[in-house]
Amino acid sequence: METFGSLPSTMHVDSSTDADSPAPSSVPPTPSVDRLGGLLERFGVTATLIEAEPLRFPRLYGDGGVAPGVGHLHVVSRGTLQVEHADGHPEPARLVIEEPTLLLYPAPIRHRFIPVDRPEVTCAALEFGHGGLHPLVRALPAVTAVPIASVDGLAPSLALLTAETEHVRCGHRLLASRLLDVILVQLLRWLFDHPDAAGVHTGLVAAMTHPGLAAALVAIHDRPGDPWPLERLAAEAAMSRSAFAAAFRERLGETPAAYVADYRIAVAQQRLLAGDAIVSLAYDLGYADPSGLSRAFARRTGQSPTAWLAASSKAAG
Repeated sequence: METFGSLPSTMHVDSSTDADSPAPSSVPPTPSVDRLGGLLERFGVTATLIEAEPLRFPRLYGDGGVAPGVGHLHVVSRGTLQVEHADGHPEPARLVIEEPTLLLYPAPIRHRFIPVDRPEVTCAALEFGHGGLHPLVRALPAVTAVPIASVDGLAPSLALLTAETEHVRCGHRLLASRLLDVILVQLLRWLFDHPDAAGVHTGLVAAMTHPGLAAALVAIHDRPGDPWPLERLAAEAAMSRSAFAAAFRERLGETPAAYVADYRIAVAQQRLLAGDAIVSLAYDLGYADPSGLSRAFARRTGQSPTAWLAASSKAAG
């Protein structure tokens, strides 16, 4: 299977043409912890059906087109489709889909669909909780194209989605949107199991393939207010302190202490937007007092929590 990375300006997605390339293992060795649940439960993501129909004319998504300001999930179920990235980002500038494929854009990116041979596409808008603050939006590639045949367990979900989008029935758009939520989680699970195939070699997704790092990261995500000295994180990972610190920096590009601090601030931002008070946040996130949270917040964002919240609320309209 071909995926994004250092690629030419045009790329074809058709895994059947690359017979010499081994397919990813259907049951890869993975850490025995839920690496996604905590992030999705805390920060959230919601899919909303936009349309499900044969594509007969070019279609622009993102700013200036359909569903601006959000991410997108597209299910190309049949036919051939050309995708153009309107602003030259991300690479490749042009992508040709020649087999059933899932296309994921976690952040708002302008992209244009051009029908080539009777493509049928189901499109969803993706609202990741608190947008660019969502750890997955920051960790995932700007665009990922995955042949549907590569993702185990998709067939029942896709069959139900097709049944709901082929006919107008009571609640069919709501049910289709929830099925797209399921398909998104199945795709994210696949990406966490096969980051190399998705062109992800560093960062949170890549780190989550390491059993020890995954155990430590899940512990941080689940209990951000706990004290997390290096010794305790290494114990969670069942590694020595030196081995853990080296592996963490290699995969994530920062120290464990910096990651804990950044994640706490991301949680603080999410909860401030949800209306939580700074006083309760400070103690929940392991700070001795609200002043400690405010100082840490300012070091990482350049603003006090109050100023940041005011600016964020104004930008949201």
